[in-house]
Amino acid sequence: MDLKQRYKQLSEREQQIVFIGGIVLIIFLFYALIWSPLQQSVQQGRNAVSSQQKLLTWMQANANKAIQLRRGGSTNRPTFTGSLPQAVNQLAQRYQIAIARMQPQGDTLQIWVDQAPFNDTIAWLKSIEDKGINILDVDFAEVNQPGQIKIRRLLLGKT
Repeated sequence: MDLKQRYKQLSEREQQIVFIGGIVLIIFLFYALIWSPLQQSVQQGRNAVSSQQKLLTWMQANANKAIQLRRGGSTNRPTFTGSLPQAVNQLAQRYQIAIARMQPQGDTLQIWVDQAPFNDTIAWLKSIEDKGINILDVDFAEVNQPGQIKIRRLLLGKT
């Protein structure tokens, strides 16, 4: 009630200024608290959809290449003898694949890669197979950058 009394004590011109200022404040608050964040969220959603569509297109375009590389490495493969971690590390360095974690388990080796270019990763996996190392299991995941993938788990074994 105190504010109402103060408002009534103002001159007519001051009341108009306060009224218009209140309307401007309400419009500003609506824009700053509702409209602008909503528009930013919509734009981020559009960007995410666009990025995912580009990744899908790229993956579809390169899927045949991955299949061809997989088929091409299955004939007359040598038998691997040697240190599995050492061979994998050398090949990873050649293809500039940054291995995040490596865990040997008997005749198998588990590998995790946080982020790597798709084409380089496929070439790296092909070279691993060409060396006579079996790819027993692999689990890929997408990352935020187009053309990049993450290897959640790669299980390799000797032939």
